Amino acid sequence: MRKRAAKKRVLLPDPKFNDQLVTRFVNNLMWDGKKSVAFKVFYDALDIVEQKKQDEEKTSLEIWKDALSNVMPQVEVRSRRVGGATFQIPSQIRPDRKVSIAIKWLIQFSRKRNEKSMAQRLAAEVLAAAKEEGAAVKKRVDVHKMADANKAFSHLRF
Repeated sequence: MRKRAAKKRVLLPDPKFNDQLVTRFVNNLMWDGKKSVAFKVFYDALDIVEQKKQDEEKTSLEIWKDALSNVMPQVEVRSRRVGGATFQIPSQIRPDRKVSIAIKWLIQFSRKRNEKSMAQRLAAEVLAAAKEEGAAVKKRVDVHKMADANKAFSHLRF
């Protein structure tokens, strides 16, 4: 690489829970730089989770973190050209990328749901993911199956 790697910016923790992961999630949820709207959607979604939860000893934030960890993939496939053929090679994922992928999938599949507001969609997807159900968890399972199916090419890893 010609230039040095970019420095990691430190994220400020969110005002309500004092958690950097929440800020990272909200930054991905945000559209058009409207961070206050994104925070409102996230906090409303956690309020809905608080009302609908079955597990009484866990807070809504803990349920959201469980949902995020249930969506996190452990392996992924990467394309690699070897002698004119393209192979899907399974590889481990870095911890920060795991979190990024989980956040993106949770938001992506929340947006595809058909509840009325984004807060309701996000809450429904979080509750489903916490129970190991929902589209985001299915995506993780599919990625793991794909990596398992291409295990034979793992010797081509770079």
